[in-house]
Amino acid sequence: MKNINNGLFLWQFLISSPNCCKSSKSLFLSHSSPLTLSIFRCFGTKSVTKCNFSEEMKNIRGLNDALRSYENMSRMRPLPSPKQFTQLLSGVVKLKKYSAAIYIFKDMSCNLGGLVDEYTMNVAINSYCLSNRVDYGLSILGWFFKRGCVPDGFTFGTLLKGLFRENRINEAQGLFRKMVKEELCELSVVTYGTVIDGLCKAGNTPMAIEFLRVMEKGRSCKPNTNVYSMIIDSLCKDRMIDSALKLFDEMPEKGISRNVVTYNTLICGLCNLSRWSEVKMLIEEMIGYKLYPDVFTFSSLVDALCKEGLVDEAEDVIHIMKQQNATPDVISYNSLMDGYCLQGRMDEARYVFDSMDSKNVTPNIRSYNILINGYCKKKRIDDATHIFREMPRNGLKPDVATYNTILKGLFRGGRCSEALDFFEELQSVGLIPSFYTYCNMLDGLCRNGEVERALLLLNALEGKGGGKHHLHIGYYSVVIDGLCGAKKLDVARALFNDLPSKGLKPDVVTYTILIKGCCQNGLLEEAKDVLLKMEQASLSPNETTYNVIVKGNLRGGKYEDAAKFFDEMCAKGFSPDSFTFELLLDLLGTTDQNPTIFKMIQKLAPNTLKQKLPSQ
Repeated sequence: MKNINNGLFLWQFLISSPNCCKSSKSLFLSHSSPLTLSIFRCFGTKSVTKCNFSEEMKNIRGLNDALRSYENMSRMRPLPSPKQFTQLLSGVVKLKKYSAAIYIFKDMSCNLGGLVDEYTMNVAINSYCLSNRVDYGLSILGWFFKRGCVPDGFTFGTLLKGLFRENRINEAQGLFRKMVKEELCELSVVTYGTVIDGLCKAGNTPMAIEFLRVMEKGRSCKPNTNVYSMIIDSLCKDRMIDSALKLFDEMPEKGISRNVVTYNTLICGLCNLSRWSEVKMLIEEMIGYKLYPDVFTFSSLVDALCKEGLVDEAEDVIHIMKQQNATPDVISYNSLMDGYCLQGRMDEARYVFDSMDSKNVTPNIRSYNILINGYCKKKRIDDATHIFREMPRNGLKPDVATYNTILKGLFRGGRCSEALDFFEELQSVGLIPSFYTYCNMLDGLCRNGEVERALLLLNALEGKGGGKHHLHIGYYSVVIDGLCGAKKLDVARALFNDLPSKGLKPDVVTYTILIKGCCQNGLLEEAKDVLLKMEQASLSPNETTYNVIVKGNLRGGKYEDAAKFFDEMCAKGFSPDSFTFELLLDLLGTTDQNPTIFKMIQKLAPNTLKQKLPSQ
């Protein structure tokens, strides 16, 4: 409650000043747009005695209309009721023009004789919270007490949502506990639901379950279907599907019905874990309860099947959707397209894309991004750029993700100059390059033998001085990898050693890249030294690290060292990748049945190898 007290103090300070309205107005105007300023200039120019409020509300189509209506209402004599002003204010909030709503509220408070009631104040608090300015929302509580009004469940619920929105979890929990302890308002299932939803979205599902149990023990406020569905959804997203199923099974025992949303949440979670038999059982159970699968149910199935590589089965689900009058939407078709692209079946993916219009479904940016990415992976760069150029003609502007995809495709297709042109275009249309944009640029330049240009770009990023994307360890990892590949290990080593002076710490990826570079240059002892420094920095080698150093020692003829790292890798539950395994098999045939190599292979598949290889 510290922030509430601070908020009340702020407001008490403001209202104690005789120049409150004047000072506040000048403060508000300093952040106003010209449009807002024009409204303040119009105040008091003439009186409007009649105003058809219903007509005013019907004619509001945008912010300009709302502000014009506010001007007309503010000039009426007598003034409209607080209720009518609150309706207008709510309309501005529905337009998602929260700053404008705040300005109007401030002007009502200062220039219209404080023409606000508890509903107006609730709308203002909501506007502040939706603008991520919950502290200002808390300060409005002072108005309630000053006017003899009592904040209700909606007031506190809005503040709770605002605190969760700003990820101020502890303060939200503290406020809720104060609400319970001091009985600040009547607690409803909606209030509890707000807290549980906030905790779930913050990743604190165990605490959300604790609140559920508190509700169950209470007398007047029992959990409902929505509360259970929130927690089940959070458990599924945490891949704790068995805990979700257990909670799901509790519901009928406690007299709580399960709806389509509850089933959809579980079906989606089970699909993501490929537990198809349970998915089938749940769908059959839904239908038995006359809860029929909807578009979300089917779309979850389509998406999961496509990710499993079962695209033809996903196509069958689309046909079933149509038979069940659950019209496939753009999400369903995007999943199907993505499935075809993952299998390299680009002609079928393009057919799905082209057929969307005939089904009254409009492709979105994701549809284009999926198709462009598919073409790039198949090295059909001309098709990718053609689709890219179609987007503006169809009323869509490529986003940063679209440019990232096309940049990666062009660089990997060896079309470096075109990629650089696209990078310039990205910035010229007003888009801001993302972390992935710069990674694609650095990686693409290195892949195309332009390591010096990659270093120049890295230097430019260093010089951004406080920019959003400057000085990220990922950039250095990409360039160090490029330098190692270009046989410039000295430069790579110098860049690596210079990282602490830039305030950066190498991560597992950076260390692994340098180890790989040392191995590629035959510097196996240095590779071991880098690995040791990595462990001293409290970073544990991962599967890739072990595969890199095992392969390096095998290629360098250091079989005993390779076997040592191989044993460490297996002991930690890691497996050799396909390249390491193939290298072992190749060496087995060229080293006179070296016992060290044989033992390493035998650890992988002893039963298989005994049948195929001669005994020692």
